[in-house]
Amino acid sequence: MRTKLVIYQVFTRTFGNKNLTKREYGSLTENGAGKMSDFDKDVLRHIHDLGVTHLWYTGVIRHATCTDYSAFGIPTQNPRVVKGRAGSPYAITDYYDIDPDIAVDVDARMAEFEALIARTHAEGMKVIIDFVPNHVARQYKSIAKPEGVEDLGEGDDTGKHFDPQNNFYYCPGEQLDLSGVVENVYAHDAEAYHEYPAKCTGNDRFDSHPQQNDWYETIKLNYGVDYCDAGGRSYHYHPVPSTWKKMTDILLFWAAKGVDGFRCDMAEMVPHEFWAHATQQVKEHYPAMIFIGEVYDPNQYRLYVASGFDYLYDKVGMYDCVRGVICDECPASSITQEWQKVDDIRDHMLYFLENHDEQRIASDFFAANPWKAIPSMIVSALLQQNPVMVYAGQEFGEKGMDKEGFSGCDGRSTIFDYWSTEAIYKGFFNRKALTTDEKKLSLVYQGLLRFCNREKAVREGLTFDLMYVNNQSHRFNPNKQYVFMRKADNDVLLVVANFDSERVNINVTIPSHAFDFLGLSEQTVEMTDLLSGYTKQVALRRDGQVAVDVEGNYGRIYKFVLKK
Repeated sequence: MRTKLVIYQVFTRTFGNKNLTKREYGSLTENGAGKMSDFDKDVLRHIHDLGVTHLWYTGVIRHATCTDYSAFGIPTQNPRVVKGRAGSPYAITDYYDIDPDIAVDVDARMAEFEALIARTHAEGMKVIIDFVPNHVARQYKSIAKPEGVEDLGEGDDTGKHFDPQNNFYYCPGEQLDLSGVVENVYAHDAEAYHEYPAKCTGNDRFDSHPQQNDWYETIKLNYGVDYCDAGGRSYHYHPVPSTWKKMTDILLFWAAKGVDGFRCDMAEMVPHEFWAHATQQVKEHYPAMIFIGEVYDPNQYRLYVASGFDYLYDKVGMYDCVRGVICDECPASSITQEWQKVDDIRDHMLYFLENHDEQRIASDFFAANPWKAIPSMIVSALLQQNPVMVYAGQEFGEKGMDKEGFSGCDGRSTIFDYWSTEAIYKGFFNRKALTTDEKKLSLVYQGLLRFCNREKAVREGLTFDLMYVNNQSHRFNPNKQYVFMRKADNDVLLVVANFDSERVNINVTIPSHAFDFLGLSEQTVEMTDLLSGYTKQVALRRDGQVAVDVEGNYGRIYKFVLKK
């Protein structure tokens, strides 16, 4: 049986944190941190009951932090090259290690992660972790690498800006200059940071003077591409670059731990030739392994799919589109154009409304109302067979309006600071504190996510977009309503998403073409709305209309079974 992926992203460090101090720029001692052990049987079962198939643990691999773990043999990091007191999970300091913040027993952190994988699998879900291939923390040093493994940069010729077998890019004869970076408030007592020769910065900055808006805390990995060649960039893939071998070995290391998939950070900043090499090697040993790529250039989507990626973020297409619809910046009918642009690779596109990079829907910077996401969630979850993702707390209406420290009040849940997330704390650890509205919202999310695999028409059915014939229909507003059908065997869904804040009574036209494409026949059917249980009799006719009454910021998912 085909499975439609339903991914639940958690930020591991904050998810289970029950310390509600929330002191701005607070330390680990003051604000606390969630642990891997917080994902116990009950929590995992709750997540699985949402309809989740894959759990993405963000921030698992050890990264730069201002917290001193030297008593456990972990190298300290200079706060001047750390973003936030807790640090960014995308500034990796050891690809072979587990972040100590999320361990109860720091010395047993890898065993705790292995136990987390086992618990997650036991509750019927697969495990995804981040793979950060483009850059590492400035003070990267592996203390957990297997015996015989050469560390990144260990064999580099630091006298060259570029060498195909170097792991990093250098500025020979130059000291790293951080004068363009604003000093963090928690770093004023730190020693000056010295780096000689300067390594080039993670966001493709190939000089020694990173600025405030650069990824100044990271250094760029070298996959055999000379970005500063006199004739433009040049490629040096034969013999296979050292970085290719080392990074593929890291993937295989985590795959051997039982990880089921990798979400690959900024995948398009790493040459597709490497991905073809690495994904092939990993899948030879672990055929079921999935790779999810963060790729923002639609012109490269197909190239990265061909290079071994199973799924790609649909950020600049579907996410930006539905955000625009929610915020009254574009019509609901524009959703059609977005899925059509990638129709040839539609099963590879991952839909989402929130993640660690994006603003919370309920924040003042986005919609200021979590219910405004429901029509988009209906579309994202039910339109196609492709994966859908939810960010923890989204289902309870997390606002993301805290001023945590480094990240400030920006409508996002911090990934840089020690913090607790109110909606997650209430939803998983103090449910009596949930409001009636929050409980109702979470039940709607649960229903939609469960439909993804409970309904065969959603899981593996055909899709027919009804917008082209309803754009000019009487009593239908293409700016505010989006309609489509799904069908598998004799099960049919008529889905209506209403982006209007007001309740509407509309007529949905089902064209003759839909009857032909889906194999429908004219007959009277009993339609049941899966969201409400409401049932009504409808006469299906070619080019006929179905009257629909739908609440504001909501939808109808009418299911009916064709008579043979």
